[in-house]
Amino acid sequence: MRIVSWNVNGIRAVEKRGFVNWLTNERPDILCLNETKAEPGQLSPELLNPPAKGKPYLSFWASSKKKGYSGVAVYTREKPLDVHYLGKAEFDNEGRALIAEYPEFTLIAAYFPNSQDERKRLDYKLAFCDAIMNLCNKIVKKGGHFLLCGDYNIAHTAIDLARPKANENHAGYLPEERAWMDKFTSCGHVDTFRHFHPGEGGHYTWWSYWGSARERNVGWRLDYHCVDKNFMSSVKSSIIRSDVQGSDHCPVEIELKL
Repeated sequence: MRIVSWNVNGIRAVEKRGFVNWLTNERPDILCLNETKAEPGQLSPELLNPPAKGKPYLSFWASSKKKGYSGVAVYTREKPLDVHYLGKAEFDNEGRALIAEYPEFTLIAAYFPNSQDERKRLDYKLAFCDAIMNLCNKIVKKGGHFLLCGDYNIAHTAIDLARPKANENHAGYLPEERAWMDKFTSCGHVDTFRHFHPGEGGHYTWWSYWGSARERNVGWRLDYHCVDKNFMSSVKSSIIRSDVQGSDHCPVEIELKL
């Protein structure tokens, strides 16, 4: 099972850059989108029900009440047992997460808040982080497995961004955010990309539009697939698709052997 997660920075914008053709050709089993910035009623039929080679996609949406903001979506070729929101109004109202239940695992597609300049939304962001961690821990406690994918808006360690010294007090690399990632992984949860690429720098998933940052690979690794440690035996690979254009983020991909 191939599962791709991508912050598209506006699904209607990325549609104009060939998104539907890309999806039709790539054919992941599940595609999770972050920062869709749209409601289903604003979307073309091709985005709601993309043409597929073989089994068609079902699409599910979590939209923000604020227009043109946040939002996540899940395209899946396998019908989930259930799909629901996080169940906390302060996060559901911004379309921050979709939870899809499959027989072997629970998929959590999440778009973590940006803590913003001067830590304006840091408390909100950390509250969301804790709600997600509580959900993950609850799933594991019940004997299940989870896959948490999306834009975490956190570069965990110094090798996860090109210029750590210059960004020590910037949103996405704040001590409080990195401490939360430390806590999350210390629970036994695994950053799958880092598992396969320990200690390797230069791997990023977001680049500023300014200063030819992407061409120079001056970026941040903000997008993750994390799983509980007992699910790692089912993880075959975890890669960054930096070759895919269309957004300031690139997709990240995981392959499971179930």
